[in-house]
Amino acid sequence: MIPVKASIRREVLSRRDSIASALRSGKDEAIRKSLYFLSAYQSARFILLYASFRSEVDTFEMIRHCLTQGKRVALPRVDSAKGELFLYEIRGMDDLAAGCWGIREPIPSPERERGVQEMDLIIVPGVAFDEQCNRLGYGKGYYDKLLREKRAKAVALAYEEQIVASLPAETHDIKMDAIITDQRTIVNCGH
Repeated sequence: MIPVKASIRREVLSRRDSIASALRSGKDEAIRKSLYFLSAYQSARFILLYASFRSEVDTFEMIRHCLTQGKRVALPRVDSAKGELFLYEIRGMDDLAAGCWGIREPIPSPERERGVQEMDLIIVPGVAFDEQCNRLGYGKGYYDKLLREKRAKAVALAYEEQIVASLPAETHDIKMDAIITDQRTIVNCGH
């Protein structure tokens, strides 16, 4: 199973990396608009987002938008020793600093640590997705562990180039409730 996943990861990351920057900004805007239109987003008071990295869908404008809309925002911080994500509420972009793998993460602060059960909406990154809402991450399993405890909808953001015909899904893999791309929103996903 691992060689298949590794091969899909390589192929999809290559496709995602090769999206021209002029095209990428339009795609990012389309994804943002679709997210803001989602009723789960509109009703959410507390949202878990992530700081985009490399060629991922840009989330920084979304983070700023949520904060200006009066929504509470948390971001994950990687604890690689424990193999877990810890969530911290942020008040602004100044609460972020370069962390694991150079990804911007919240500066840890015990009074701002939050649980995934507190979230009204969870925005999830990933490498590849299929129309059955399966997700292929980066291979560490951090989000699968985190999402086992969720009570809110998990929505993935992806470019259409990241959608594949089918992904190998294992029992520990958590399906998304929706996937927003620059061309469509895949919902319900058969579960």
